[in-house]
Amino acid sequence: MPTATLHRWEDLPLEHLNERLDRRLVTGDRIMLAHVYLKEGCLVPMHRHENEQMTYILEGALRFRIGEEGEQETIVRAGEVLHIPSNVPHEAVALEDTLDVDVFSPPRQDWLSGTDRYLREVR
Repeated sequence: MPTATLHRWEDLPLEHLNERLDRRLVTGDRIMLAHVYLKEGCLVPMHRHENEQMTYILEGALRFRIGEEGEQETIVRAGEVLHIPSNVPHEAVALEDTLDVDVFSPPRQDWLSGTDRYLREVR
């Protein structure tokens, strides 16, 4: 029988992706939770994934462009949550230093395997 596991953010390894982007991950069998630390001006380039995503901003603000041509633009600020359905193209820019909680279902295998090159380039 599975048991519950307690995680403390400060005890989890901080993964440095580029000069403006870091993260910490907690992964279950069917869900992933991430603290994502973005410095002002950080660009997460246009991408898509099969994973359903919830982005909850704890501090700061992100401007999202959503859709094939980025036709939907929205700013998500502290206390707000953006839901991104599976396979919807999106990008984000940090308008200020930002801490967000990203929730993915299922877990992002590219994040776990380190094959998420689009995040590892300096932006």
